[in-house]
Amino acid sequence: MNEWRRFPPSAKPIRVEGGIKARSKRGEIAQTWWSRRFIEVLESFGMGGRLQRGKRYARAGQVLSLTLSTSMAIALVQGSRPEPYRARIAIKAFPAADWERIERALAGQALYAAKLLAGEMPTDIERVFDELGLQLFPTTMRELTMDCSCPDWEIPCKHLAAACYLLAESFDEDPFQILAWRGREREELLDRLRALRGSVSAPAAEAADDAAPLPECLEAFWTAPEPPAASAIPAPEPTAPDALLDELDPLPVKIQGKSAVEFLRPAYRTMARS
Repeated sequence: MNEWRRFPPSAKPIRVEGGIKARSKRGEIAQTWWSRRFIEVLESFGMGGRLQRGKRYARAGQVLSLTLSTSMAIALVQGSRPEPYRARIAIKAFPAADWERIERALAGQALYAAKLLAGEMPTDIERVFDELGLQLFPTTMRELTMDCSCPDWEIPCKHLAAACYLLAESFDEDPFQILAWRGREREELLDRLRALRGSVSAPAAEAADDAAPLPECLEAFWTAPEPPAASAIPAPEPTAPDALLDELDPLPVKIQGKSAVEFLRPAYRTMARS
């Protein structure tokens, strides 16, 4: 008689000291719009139930470390085995040519540039990427690569899910982490924005620099400006006072056999001399 074999119960994780604990103790972990957007995107891929399994790990401090670089977030997560599991979350970085387009678009909008230079994430920054045919957040599961060294075949496992939650919290703390994940570090982006914004205002600044300092022109400051130089075009010849009469159509009236214009001409000349 065959005996049913029962799978052993899931082993409890080894508790660790000094792990990274999620700041949120209940409810949602993500606080800002951009970190919530990241979690919403993952949940839209059908990961909602699987993500919840990692929330307990994230709050218990089972994640020993989390590092983020271009395209890659790597977490060491303590599970039930002595050796921590290595969880990786990868996304494709934008190439340099796309980042040049992004930076020009951001620098061209004073509000976006001002907020980023102040360390803030503009609420509609996704629109800038959309207009360039790019997506700041992944839109399909194919744009993300996840793997973990644990034996769980499901993606995401609880170790990856814990890493996702803590990654979202790192976005809360520093929104530039999202952009760094996509290929542009904070300082490099800000330096590029300052340079691009400076090139826009450079002509005006150069014009201001050409003006003499006020202390050097105090004597002439209150002096009326000199009249403009006389035009090189010669002045027109003076017009005869009775020339207007020559512009008129011949008058049908005759006085003593002469045209009325001949009688009016002396009167125009007299008025011009008076």
